[in-house]
Amino acid sequence: MLIKPLFSHGPVPGYRMLLCAIVAFALMFAEHRFSRMEDLRAQMTTVVAPIQWVVSVPSDVLTWGSLALSDQRALVEENRRLREQLLTLSHRVQRMASLTAENVRLRELLNAAGQTDMPYLTAELLSLDSDPFTHQMVIDRGRRDGAYVGQPVMDASGLVGQITAVSAYSSRVLMLADANHAMPVQVNRNGLRFIVQGSGRYDTLNVMHVPDTADIREGDLLITSGLAGRFPAGYPVARVSEVVHDPGQPFARVTATPVAQLQRSRHFLLLFPPPTVEPEPGDRLWDETFSIIEPPMELMQ
Repeated sequence: MLIKPLFSHGPVPGYRMLLCAIVAFALMFAEHRFSRMEDLRAQMTTVVAPIQWVVSVPSDVLTWGSLALSDQRALVEENRRLREQLLTLSHRVQRMASLTAENVRLRELLNAAGQTDMPYLTAELLSLDSDPFTHQMVIDRGRRDGAYVGQPVMDASGLVGQITAVSAYSSRVLMLADANHAMPVQVNRNGLRFIVQGSGRYDTLNVMHVPDTADIREGDLLITSGLAGRFPAGYPVARVSEVVHDPGQPFARVTATPVAQLQRSRHFLLLFPPPTVEPEPGDRLWDETFSIIEPPMELMQ
Protein backbone atom coordinates (compact mmCIF):
# COMPACT_ATOMS: atom_id res chain seq x y z
CA MET A 1 0.00 0.00 0.00
CA LEU A 2 1.47 3.27 -1.06
CA ILE A 3 1.34 6.17 1.39
CA LYS A 4 1.38 9.62 -0.21
CA PRO A 5 3.63 12.23 1.35
CA LEU A 6 1.93 14.81 3.54
CA PHE A 7 2.99 17.78 1.45
CA SER A 8 3.13 16.16 -1.97
CA HIS A 9 0.54 18.63 -3.35
CA GLY A 10 1.42 21.57 -1.14
CA PRO A 11 -0.03 22.51 2.21
CA VAL A 12 -3.71 22.48 2.75
CA PRO A 13 -5.49 25.86 2.79
CA GLY A 14 -5.59 26.01 6.59
CA TYR A 15 -1.84 25.49 6.88
CA ARG A 16 -1.22 28.14 4.20
CA MET A 17 -3.11 30.77 6.18
CA LEU A 18 -1.32 29.81 9.34
CA LEU A 19 2.03 29.93 7.57
CA CYS A 20 1.32 33.42 6.18
CA ALA A 21 0.28 34.64 9.61
CA ILE A 22 3.46 33.31 11.20
CA VAL A 23 5.63 34.89 8.53
CA ALA A 24 3.87 38.23 8.90
CA PHE A 25 4.19 38.12 12.68
CA ALA A 26 7.86 37.29 12.37
CA LEU A 27 8.44 40.18 10.00
CA MET A 28 6.67 42.62 12.28
CA PHE A 29 8.66 41.40 15.26
CA ALA A 30 11.91 41.66 13.33
CA GLU A 31 11.08 45.20 12.13
CA HIS A 32 10.31 46.22 15.69
CA ARG A 33 13.40 44.66 17.18
CA PHE A 34 16.02 45.08 14.47
CA SER A 35 16.85 48.43 12.75
CA ARG A 36 18.27 46.70 9.68
CA MET A 37 14.74 45.79 8.60
CA GLU A 38 14.12 49.41 7.62
CA ASP A 39 16.82 49.14 4.97
CA LEU A 40 15.35 45.90 3.76
CA ARG A 41 11.88 47.45 3.56
CA ALA A 42 13.22 50.40 1.60
CA GLN A 43 14.91 48.06 -0.87
CA MET A 44 11.75 46.01 -1.24
CA THR A 45 9.73 49.16 -1.84
CA THR A 46 12.15 50.18 -4.59
CA VAL A 47 11.76 46.80 -6.23
CA VAL A 48 7.95 46.75 -5.92
CA ALA A 49 7.36 50.40 -7.00
CA PRO A 50 7.63 49.77 -10.79
CA ILE A 51 5.22 46.88 -10.47
CA GLN A 52 2.74 49.08 -8.63
CA TRP A 53 3.11 51.81 -11.26
CA VAL A 54 2.52 49.35 -14.12
CA VAL A 55 -0.53 47.93 -12.40
CA SER A 56 -2.00 51.40 -11.82
CA VAL A 57 -1.42 52.61 -15.42
CA PRO A 58 -4.73 51.31 -16.90
CA SER A 59 -6.75 52.83 -14.11
CA ASP A 60 -4.92 56.14 -14.40
CA VAL A 61 -5.38 56.17 -18.18
CA LEU A 62 -9.13 55.57 -17.87
CA THR A 63 -9.47 58.26 -15.21
CA TRP A 64 -7.47 60.80 -17.26
CA GLY A 65 -9.44 60.01 -20.42
CA SER A 66 -12.81 60.46 -18.75
CA LEU A 67 -11.69 63.76 -17.18
CA ALA A 68 -10.25 65.00 -20.48
CA LEU A 69 -13.42 64.19 -22.39
CA SER A 70 -15.66 65.75 -19.77
CA ASP A 71 -13.47 68.85 -19.53
CA GLN A 72 -13.42 69.20 -23.32
CA ARG A 73 -17.18 68.98 -23.54
CA ALA A 74 -17.53 71.50 -20.74
CA LEU A 75 -15.06 73.85 -22.42
CA VAL A 76 -16.81 73.57 -25.78
CA GLU A 77 -20.17 74.28 -24.20
CA GLU A 78 -18.78 77.17 -22.17
CA ASN A 79 -17.09 78.60 -25.27
CA ARG A 80 -20.39 78.47 -27.17
CA ARG A 81 -22.24 80.22 -24.35
CA LEU A 82 -19.56 82.90 -24.13
CA ARG A 83 -19.69 83.54 -27.88
CA GLU A 84 -23.46 83.94 -27.73
CA GLN A 85 -23.16 86.20 -24.71
CA LEU A 86 -20.48 88.29 -26.42
CA LEU A 87 -22.65 88.71 -29.51
CA THR A 88 -25.64 89.71 -27.39
CA LEU A 89 -23.62 92.18 -25.32
CA SER A 90 -22.03 93.66 -28.43
CA HIS A 91 -25.48 94.25 -29.91
CA ARG A 92 -26.65 95.82 -26.67
CA VAL A 93 -23.60 98.08 -26.49
CA GLN A 94 -24.16 99.31 -30.04
CA ARG A 95 -27.83 99.95 -29.33
CA MET A 96 -26.98 101.52 -25.97
CA ALA A 97 -24.69 104.08 -27.62
CA SER A 98 -27.50 105.15 -29.94
CA LEU A 99 -30.06 105.25 -27.12
CA THR A 100 -27.70 107.23 -24.90
CA ALA A 101 -27.13 109.88 -27.57
CA GLU A 102 -30.85 110.00 -28.31
CA ASN A 103 -31.64 110.37 -24.60
CA VAL A 104 -29.20 113.26 -24.32
CA ARG A 105 -30.76 115.00 -27.31
CA LEU A 106 -34.29 114.51 -25.95
CA ARG A 107 -33.27 115.85 -22.54
CA GLU A 108 -31.76 118.89 -24.22
CA LEU A 109 -34.98 119.38 -26.13
CA LEU A 110 -37.04 119.21 -22.95
CA ASN A 111 -34.71 121.63 -21.21
CA ALA A 112 -34.92 124.01 -24.17
CA ALA A 113 -38.71 123.89 -24.10
CA GLY A 114 -38.85 124.15 -20.33
CA GLN A 115 -38.04 127.85 -20.38
CA THR A 116 -41.67 128.69 -21.13
CA ASP A 117 -45.06 127.10 -20.76
CA MET A 118 -45.54 127.03 -24.52
CA PRO A 119 -47.05 123.74 -25.74
CA TYR A 120 -44.86 121.65 -28.01
CA LEU A 121 -44.79 118.35 -29.87
CA THR A 122 -41.70 116.24 -30.43
CA ALA A 123 -40.84 115.06 -33.94
CA GLU A 124 -38.12 113.03 -35.64
CA LEU A 125 -36.40 113.40 -38.98
CA LEU A 126 -37.61 111.11 -41.77
CA SER A 127 -35.68 112.34 -44.80
CA LEU A 128 -33.78 115.27 -46.31
CA ASP A 129 -34.49 116.84 -49.68
CA SER A 130 -32.05 115.52 -52.28
CA ASP A 131 -32.03 118.81 -54.21
CA PRO A 132 -28.71 120.56 -53.35
CA PHE A 133 -30.26 123.99 -54.00
CA THR A 134 -33.00 123.59 -51.38
CA HIS A 135 -32.78 122.97 -47.66
CA GLN A 136 -35.90 121.08 -46.72
CA MET A 137 -36.65 117.98 -44.69
CA VAL A 138 -39.56 115.71 -43.83
CA ILE A 139 -40.53 114.92 -40.22
CA ASP A 140 -42.79 112.23 -38.79
CA ARG A 141 -45.61 114.48 -37.56
CA GLY A 142 -48.61 115.44 -39.65
CA ARG A 143 -52.14 116.71 -39.58
CA ARG A 144 -53.29 113.92 -37.29
CA ASP A 145 -50.74 115.08 -34.71
CA GLY A 146 -51.83 118.71 -34.88
CA ALA A 147 -49.07 120.01 -37.16
CA TYR A 148 -50.00 122.94 -39.37
CA VAL A 149 -48.48 125.06 -42.12
CA GLY A 150 -46.29 127.82 -40.70
CA GLN A 151 -45.61 126.02 -37.42
CA PRO A 152 -42.17 126.85 -35.95
CA VAL A 153 -39.68 123.98 -35.72
CA MET A 154 -36.65 124.01 -33.42
CA ASP A 155 -34.03 121.68 -32.07
CA ALA A 156 -32.14 121.69 -28.77
CA SER A 157 -29.99 124.67 -29.83
CA GLY A 158 -32.37 127.02 -31.60
CA LEU A 159 -34.82 127.64 -34.41
CA VAL A 160 -34.63 125.28 -37.40
CA GLY A 161 -37.37 126.60 -39.69
CA GLN A 162 -41.09 126.27 -40.30
CA ILE A 163 -43.53 123.76 -41.75
CA THR A 164 -44.56 124.50 -45.33
CA ALA A 165 -46.67 121.43 -46.20
CA VAL A 166 -48.65 118.99 -44.07
CA SER A 167 -49.97 115.52 -44.85
CA ALA A 168 -51.79 113.12 -42.60
CA TYR A 169 -48.69 111.54 -41.06
CA SER A 170 -45.73 113.74 -42.08
CA SER A 171 -44.77 117.36 -42.72
CA ARG A 172 -42.25 119.21 -44.88
CA VAL A 173 -40.03 121.75 -43.14
CA LEU A 174 -38.27 124.67 -44.83
CA MET A 175 -35.04 125.35 -42.94
CA LEU A 176 -33.53 128.75 -42.17
CA ALA A 177 -30.62 128.16 -44.53
CA ASP A 178 -32.85 127.88 -47.61
CA ALA A 179 -32.55 130.89 -49.89
CA ASN A 180 -36.35 131.21 -49.98
CA HIS A 181 -36.68 131.61 -46.23
CA ALA A 182 -36.65 134.95 -44.41
CA MET A 183 -37.82 136.02 -40.96
CA PRO A 184 -37.68 139.00 -38.59
CA VAL A 185 -35.13 138.87 -35.75
CA GLN A 186 -33.68 141.20 -33.19
CA VAL A 187 -30.28 141.62 -31.58
CA ASN A 188 -30.49 140.18 -28.10
CA ARG A 189 -28.01 142.72 -26.74
CA ASN A 190 -29.80 145.91 -27.70
CA GLY A 191 -33.12 144.97 -29.35
CA LEU A 192 -32.31 146.20 -32.87
CA ARG A 193 -34.58 144.51 -35.40
CA PHE A 194 -33.54 143.14 -38.80
CA ILE A 195 -34.49 140.58 -41.41
CA VAL A 196 -32.51 137.35 -41.73
CA GLN A 197 -32.58 135.46 -45.01
CA GLY A 198 -31.09 132.10 -45.96
CA SER A 199 -28.05 132.01 -48.21
CA GLY A 200 -28.36 128.47 -49.56
CA ARG A 201 -25.59 127.26 -47.23
CA TYR A 202 -26.17 125.53 -43.91
CA ASP A 203 -23.63 127.63 -42.05
CA THR A 204 -24.49 131.11 -43.32
CA LEU A 205 -27.45 133.49 -43.04
CA ASN A 206 -27.61 137.00 -44.44
CA VAL A 207 -28.75 139.87 -42.23
CA MET A 208 -30.54 142.18 -44.64
CA HIS A 209 -30.43 145.99 -44.85
CA VAL A 210 -28.27 146.71 -41.83
CA PRO A 211 -27.41 150.45 -41.69
CA ASP A 212 -23.70 151.10 -41.70
CA THR A 213 -24.02 152.92 -38.36
CA ALA A 214 -26.10 150.22 -36.65
CA ASP A 215 -24.80 148.86 -33.36
CA ILE A 216 -24.28 145.25 -34.37
CA ARG A 217 -21.12 143.29 -33.62
CA GLU A 218 -19.58 139.91 -34.24
CA GLY A 219 -20.83 137.44 -31.67
CA ASP A 220 -24.21 139.13 -31.15
CA LEU A 221 -27.05 136.67 -30.67
CA LEU A 222 -30.03 137.09 -32.97
CA ILE A 223 -33.35 135.93 -31.54
CA THR A 224 -36.91 135.80 -32.82
CA SER A 225 -38.61 139.16 -32.40
CA GLY A 226 -42.17 137.85 -32.27
CA LEU A 227 -43.25 140.22 -35.05
CA ALA A 228 -45.66 138.91 -37.70
CA GLY A 229 -47.07 136.44 -35.21
CA ARG A 230 -45.47 133.37 -36.75
CA PHE A 231 -42.43 132.76 -34.55
CA PRO A 232 -42.73 133.28 -30.79
CA ALA A 233 -40.35 135.86 -29.36
CA GLY A 234 -37.13 135.05 -27.56
CA TYR A 235 -35.89 131.92 -29.33
CA PRO A 236 -32.26 131.90 -30.57
CA VAL A 237 -31.84 131.98 -34.33
CA ALA A 238 -28.25 132.79 -35.24
CA ARG A 239 -25.05 134.41 -34.04
CA VAL A 240 -23.39 137.21 -35.99
CA SER A 241 -20.21 135.90 -37.58
CA GLU A 242 -19.03 138.84 -39.70
CA VAL A 243 -19.71 142.57 -40.00
CA VAL A 244 -18.13 144.34 -42.98
CA HIS A 245 -18.38 148.13 -43.29
CA ASP A 246 -17.96 149.33 -46.85
CA PRO A 247 -17.07 153.07 -46.95
CA GLY A 248 -19.54 155.05 -48.96
CA GLN A 249 -22.25 152.37 -48.81
CA PRO A 250 -25.42 152.92 -46.76
CA PHE A 251 -25.63 149.31 -45.59
CA ALA A 252 -23.09 147.04 -43.94
CA ARG A 253 -22.61 143.45 -45.05
CA VAL A 254 -23.55 141.23 -42.11
CA THR A 255 -23.60 137.43 -42.02
CA ALA A 256 -24.61 135.10 -39.21
CA THR A 257 -24.32 131.42 -38.38
CA PRO A 258 -27.43 129.43 -37.33
CA VAL A 259 -27.28 128.20 -33.75
CA ALA A 260 -29.41 125.14 -34.62
CA GLN A 261 -27.60 122.02 -35.75
CA LEU A 262 -29.21 121.99 -39.18
CA GLN A 263 -27.04 119.19 -40.57
CA ARG A 264 -26.95 116.97 -37.49
CA SER A 265 -30.21 117.22 -35.54
CA ARG A 266 -32.64 114.31 -35.76
CA HIS A 267 -35.13 115.28 -33.06
CA PHE A 268 -37.18 118.47 -33.09
CA LEU A 269 -39.89 120.39 -31.30
CA LEU A 270 -42.98 121.72 -33.02
CA LEU A 271 -44.11 124.81 -31.12
CA PHE A 272 -47.74 125.82 -30.59
CA PRO A 273 -47.73 129.59 -30.00
CA PRO A 274 -50.72 131.11 -28.22
CA PRO A 275 -53.32 132.55 -30.59
CA THR A 276 -52.73 136.14 -31.60
CA VAL A 277 -55.28 138.87 -31.03
CA GLU A 278 -57.41 139.59 -34.08
CA PRO A 279 -56.67 143.08 -35.46
CA GLU A 280 -59.33 145.73 -35.53
CA PRO A 281 -60.99 146.41 -38.90
CA GLY A 282 -58.92 148.80 -40.94
CA ASP A 283 -55.62 147.96 -39.17
CA ARG A 284 -52.71 147.02 -41.41
CA LEU A 285 -50.83 143.87 -40.47
CA TRP A 286 -47.06 144.04 -40.27
CA ASP A 287 -46.63 141.15 -42.69
CA GLU A 288 -48.78 142.92 -45.29
CA THR A 289 -46.65 146.04 -44.99
CA PHE A 290 -43.51 143.95 -45.20
CA SER A 291 -44.78 142.19 -48.32
CA ILE A 292 -44.99 145.60 -50.02
CA ILE A 293 -41.35 146.37 -49.26
CA GLU A 294 -39.92 142.98 -50.20
CA PRO A 295 -40.69 140.67 -53.14
CA PRO A 296 -43.66 138.44 -52.34
CA MET A 297 -42.71 135.38 -50.33
CA GLU A 298 -45.39 133.10 -49.08
CA LEU A 299 -43.15 131.89 -46.30
CA MET A 300 -42.25 135.29 -44.87
CA GLN A 301 -44.87 136.81 -42.65
